[in-house]
Amino acid sequence: MSNDNFEKEVSQAKYSGLHIQEGDVLQILVSAFDEIAVRPFNVRTMPRTSDPSSGAGGNINQASSGTEYIVNSDGTITMPVLGQVFCKGMTKQQLKADLENRLKRYLTDPLVTITLTNFNISILGDVKNPGQKTSPTEKINIFQAIALAGDLNDSANRTNIKLIRYSEQEQKDKVVSLDLSEASIVNSPYYYLQQNDILYVEADRNKQIAANTTNPNRNLIIQLGGIALGLVTLIFSLTRK
Repeated sequence: MSNDNFEKEVSQAKYSGLHIQEGDVLQILVSAFDEIAVRPFNVRTMPRTSDPSSGAGGNINQASSGTEYIVNSDGTITMPVLGQVFCKGMTKQQLKADLENRLKRYLTDPLVTITLTNFNISILGDVKNPGQKTSPTEKINIFQAIALAGDLNDSANRTNIKLIRYSEQEQKDKVVSLDLSEASIVNSPYYYLQQNDILYVEADRNKQIAANTTNPNRNLIIQLGGIALGLVTLIFSLTRK
């Protein structure tokens, strides 16, 4: 496939939107023609808290760009006037439509703007700068995520990237393999990342063998890396339960 066709497929890749999760920090701004009437919906009502299970309603901070809310363990945020609003599992667009419909009782032509301010992913393994990354945008694909980690190392296996994603339906982590050398990856449901996704980049075994001939300690290092991956996956699984 030519580069032109590949770029065309990338530009046409479908983005279904993020699904809101427990612990997400949502910045919500309510607007309307009547600036006085809209003020109660953009006021700070509770002190900042980092514990989404504290029951504090998640209302954490107010700014000119909106008020921030942490999604509680029961999947709700608590907004001024509106009270508790369930949002876990919704996309931002779905929550926006729900809030605007609720606000019509109080405002004429309300407009809601929602921003996720803590979009986090982890990139581990054979990359130049592994670790947890906070993306500046919520719409991020696998190539952009790898760029946040400084790109793959020369020894990386580009044909078997592991993506670990927690499944709400199955209540466990799901592991899928992605091949970056295939142009069809842009059609994968895993092409765009979700909140708290983990990418693990394996080293190419052929390159490992070549490296071991000059560095006998390389195999031990790789084994330790595999143990570290297992521990990281276990920790992420436990923190999500």
